[in-house]
Amino acid sequence: MLRQSHPGGQCPALVTSISRATLSRQSLAPRGFVKLWQFRSSGAAAEAAQNLGPLWRDAVLARVEAALFLSREPLGSRRIAELADLADGTQARTLIRRLNQLYAAAGAVRIEEVAGGYQILTQPVFAPWLKQIADPPVEARLSAPAMETLAVVAYRQPILRGEIESIRGVGCEDILRQLLERDLVRIVGRSEDLGRPLLYGTTKRFLEVYGLRNLDELPRAAELRQQDSAEDDAGSLTAHSK
Repeated sequence: MLRQSHPGGQCPALVTSISRATLSRQSLAPRGFVKLWQFRSSGAAAEAAQNLGPLWRDAVLARVEAALFLSREPLGSRRIAELADLADGTQARTLIRRLNQLYAAAGAVRIEEVAGGYQILTQPVFAPWLKQIADPPVEARLSAPAMETLAVVAYRQPILRGEIESIRGVGCEDILRQLLERDLVRIVGRSEDLGRPLLYGTTKRFLEVYGLRNLDELPRAAELRQQDSAEDDAGSLTAHSK
């Protein structure tokens, strides 16, 4: 658990890290891709497929691709297996690897693992061009104070509002309400402190917006956890020495 407070001066670095991730990992749904899915029901299907080149998808692979293409949210491997009539999640993951091999040979997209599921995303290299025709989602268009608050919650969750305000040096009740409304922050429980104040953490939508598989992929997450651990150890030693 990341609960220790750090000086407010660290917030800009955290904000910059998250902000950079926004455009580089942002999902932009491809168009016209469905034209690659050609289903064959005749007995000559296998022979016809041989003449369609290395990008041909058989019916099973095409079903996986179609499910991912049409989904607005990341799909878990078991859900993909259900939609594509596969044996299990393992087969779904195998087919996803095959699709990514096809995309690597020729394609502007690839399937990424995001927020515990899989989603078709555009390649980061195309971000400078794509941002001219597609705006970031509403959730990603945050003010600087909102981004700072979100960064603090992301790295220190579960965290109290008082701890957020201590790090930032200003009140954040209104900003937290905005982040809750945008489904980037959620209430994860109550503290055992006096009055049992609310604890805040990030949501699955937060992972989707910033293209993260889990919180361990946050920039410098491992480094900050080690720092927290060292501070906890130091605090424990101080308490025992009194």
